[in-house]
Amino acid sequence: MKLGKIAVSNYKDTLNLPDTQFPMRGNLAKREPEILKHWEKENIYEKIRHNSAGRTRYILHDGPPYANGPLHLGHAVNKVLKDIIVKSRQLMGFDAPYIPGWDCHGLPIEWKLEAKLGRPGDKIDEATFRQKCRDYAASQVDLQRDEFIRLGVFGKWTDPYLTMNFQTEADIVRSLASIVEKGHLHKGVKPVYWSVGARTALAEAEVEYHDKDSLAIDVRFAPIDETEFLSKLTLESDAATGPVEVVIWTTTPWTLPANQAVSLNAELDYALVACDVGQGQERLLLAEEMVTGIMQRYGCEDYRIVGRGKGSALENIKLKHPFYNREVPIILGDHVTTEAGTGAVHTAPDHGIDDFNVGLKYQLKPLFSVNSHGVYESNIDRFAGKHVYKIDQDIVDALNEQSRLLKKATINHSYPHCWRSKTPIIFRATPQWFISMDNKNLRQDALTAIKKVSWIPEWGEARITSMIETRPDWCISRQRNWGVPLCFFIHKRTGDLHPQATRLMAQAADLIEEKGIQAWWDLDATEMLGSDADNYEKCLDILDVWFDSGTTHQSVLRRREDAGFQADMYLEGSDQHRGWFHSSLLTSVAMNGCAPYKQVLTHGFTVDEKGRKMSKSLGNGIEPQNVINKLGADIIRLWVASTDYRGEMSVSDEILKRTADAYRRLRNTARFLLANLSGFEPTEHMVAADDMLALDRWAVDLTRRYHADINQAYEDYNFHYVYQKIHHFCAIEMGSNYLDIIKDRQYTTQSNSLARRSAQTAMFHIIEAMTRWMAPILTFTAEEIWQFIPGERSQSPFLETWYDNLLSLNDKDLLSAEQWQQVTTVRTAVSQNLEGLRSEGLIGSSLDAEVTLYCDEELLALFNVFENELRFVLITSAAQIKPLSEKPDQAINADIKGSELWLLSQPSPHEKCVRCWHKRKDVGTDSTHPELCGRCVENVAGNGEIRKFA
Repeated sequence: MKLGKIAVSNYKDTLNLPDTQFPMRGNLAKREPEILKHWEKENIYEKIRHNSAGRTRYILHDGPPYANGPLHLGHAVNKVLKDIIVKSRQLMGFDAPYIPGWDCHGLPIEWKLEAKLGRPGDKIDEATFRQKCRDYAASQVDLQRDEFIRLGVFGKWTDPYLTMNFQTEADIVRSLASIVEKGHLHKGVKPVYWSVGARTALAEAEVEYHDKDSLAIDVRFAPIDETEFLSKLTLESDAATGPVEVVIWTTTPWTLPANQAVSLNAELDYALVACDVGQGQERLLLAEEMVTGIMQRYGCEDYRIVGRGKGSALENIKLKHPFYNREVPIILGDHVTTEAGTGAVHTAPDHGIDDFNVGLKYQLKPLFSVNSHGVYESNIDRFAGKHVYKIDQDIVDALNEQSRLLKKATINHSYPHCWRSKTPIIFRATPQWFISMDNKNLRQDALTAIKKVSWIPEWGEARITSMIETRPDWCISRQRNWGVPLCFFIHKRTGDLHPQATRLMAQAADLIEEKGIQAWWDLDATEMLGSDADNYEKCLDILDVWFDSGTTHQSVLRRREDAGFQADMYLEGSDQHRGWFHSSLLTSVAMNGCAPYKQVLTHGFTVDEKGRKMSKSLGNGIEPQNVINKLGADIIRLWVASTDYRGEMSVSDEILKRTADAYRRLRNTARFLLANLSGFEPTEHMVAADDMLALDRWAVDLTRRYHADINQAYEDYNFHYVYQKIHHFCAIEMGSNYLDIIKDRQYTTQSNSLARRSAQTAMFHIIEAMTRWMAPILTFTAEEIWQFIPGERSQSPFLETWYDNLLSLNDKDLLSAEQWQQVTTVRTAVSQNLEGLRSEGLIGSSLDAEVTLYCDEELLALFNVFENELRFVLITSAAQIKPLSEKPDQAINADIKGSELWLLSQPSPHEKCVRCWHKRKDVGTDSTHPELCGRCVENVAGNGEIRKFA
């Protein structure tokens, strides 16, 4: 169709300029809540579940956060990683439900409520206290749930699992009953981590280490029979004189009242050292390889070795307790090393697991010297009623009275503390209930199960293996109020479990499922035991809270309709090798003979840009709520994805700002695609693959190849690689290459031409694929983009799977993918060459230039394919190709690997077309349109320009 003369000012109306309502600015903090309302109104999560019915299941089981306080950045990292996995698996075609959960029992909530209400049994009765704990936990669940939803995390938020739900509490008791039935439980007296501040036993995962100043002392133990002692050694001819002493070193002087032995290592060589360290000539027994260092520590230069012997030679020699009238034997233990101390270890079975274990071999029983408050019991002479934290000087005085103190010093060292009360803990021997690691082969079975799990990163396997190999029996009983009761009936005289313990536990579980855990404390034993109730008492201990979450493979995975056993994935922070991963493994192996998970993924912790742990004292903490309110949740999600979670995850305001800059690049690419799809209706305008222009076919094939890499990276949980690929695709492959090239064709060719519709078809395929790539990470933005993509479609990208309508290049294509890559390399070289003209002020844009390429035979054949369209690929007003033989002296070597190419660029001497901005010789040759080049005249007033390649 011919058009009449058009005024210059109206040529803009002949262009296909970009047009979209998709906003340039994300304004995420405002827009994301609107998207959340859309998801809720449309019930998107339930529609995802409905659409997924019948697919292969993929179950990521949520490790429950503790219901206490607002979320911190670590929570955000954890939940976003889980959400990325669930959403990407959903897009892969799985049915991937996500049931969020919360850990609701335990010490932190007790502490908070005790501070407010007082100790139960004092100002408040225990039943009311437990209800207050339940109410508080529920309020914290509501708080955290809203914050997780605000992060864009999909899940069954209307029906999460809570460890305090009556049914879950009942299933926890049922899980314990199963473990009892399989013979893994025993009652014993062992030293356990004991929090004096919280007055309860602690699990290993509830212990954290902080630096502490401690009194370190060297103490003399004298042999009762010195002659016998010396007879066990090989003495020098001049063995010197002076009292003989076995010297120990300890950083816990308060444990000396419970001392029952001194341990040596059977295989170590010991030396009898003659010296004067302040009390005249004496002979000290020390590990021989440590003598030099010890003497330096004592400030003694004049000493000599006057006797030697193996530790084994001194076994059962009796020593005098340093301040009690008590005989203590020398015993042998492998735990004695030469890493610190003297090579002789003070041994108190009450207060150390090594001490306890070696004491068992020598029939040394605990003295039960310290009560739950950390106060010495009445059977401890001289110190009864005194607190172990305040006894150091009294111990020193007692030692000095007997001339037993050799040296004292204050050292700063790492020491275990209670994770909640923040007070130093002690080892304390108490009667507790344990899951045995060895009686029924649990340790070895767990080690076998570990090998069948895929650990990500791989070092996770070695980490948890070493923990299982060395861990003591699991103390599962706690002397607190807010938790699931053990539901044991214990014989008052023997201390044994009722012979029908598991049946009674099943009854108790049914009662708890109906009324909650308070039903156990309210229970009259006669209701279950009848007349036998007089012989038994209810156990009032509660379970270690790690047992609650550690048995969710039963209470959640087996119980819930939308889950299954085993889980495909457990994902938590690296501290959970000794926490949730650990407790879940042991309970599942004890109950089911296998691990509850097929894969375990571990992420690191957040640190600032200097690698420092975030803390209030440093003032370097970043609250996720503040980031969301300022930048949006998608920025947090993008930061999480862009960071290699396998190590520490650095974050700061500057890092988040850079993340926001990267986000804008991705958003702008999506906006460009949407804007240039204006007027495109897929069912009407889609160009068949075989009819598409060569460049467009390549762009869709490139997208297909990127999709393969991105899909694989999602499968392998390499999210930072996903981010890198998407960013490179948008910034380089699209922004700096394909989309830059097609601007001219998209804008200047006729609106319904093959040239334009082919480009739009390619862009349609690209945005369909790219939106899905983004969806697991940029959840809100993908949803927003989805609503602007032309054509009929589902309500949300999350109701879809990966886009699979991406064509691949074949033998009929003019250029292969490798040749297109070579074209891209040459484009880059030309752009760099033009920078020289631009820096000299000779050109502005690349369209102000003309370029000649002097090519080797391979490149000559490649670029001949483009005929007269090479200038559109290079985005110059003119482009010629010539053989190397015609290369002039002023040409510049493009320095392309594997090919020879020389370039000669110069400003174009021609007039600029006001419509396409190309400088062409034929501008002005048409009198009707004197300001247009020939092809623009054809596009405005003729049948339209024909493009074949670009």
